[in-house]
Amino acid sequence: MNKDQVKGSLEKAKGSVKQTVGKAVGSEKMQVEGTVDKAAGTTQKAVGDVKEAGKDALRSSNRKP
Repeated sequence: MNKDQVKGSLEKAKGSVKQTVGKAVGSEKMQVEGTVDKAAGTTQKAVGDVKEAGKDALRSSNRKP
């Protein structure tokens, strides 16, 4: 797991919390902020996933039978 995956997961969790609190207090602005945070977190985690897959592929290709 790399830093982009971790940061993305944290941002996604923060967005979920903001959405839930926004719904509870009736704040549409907070709900929208939560949605944006979740989307940003999902994107950042996906970038981290791609980086990790590239590293794994490189490691696999460097192994000698």
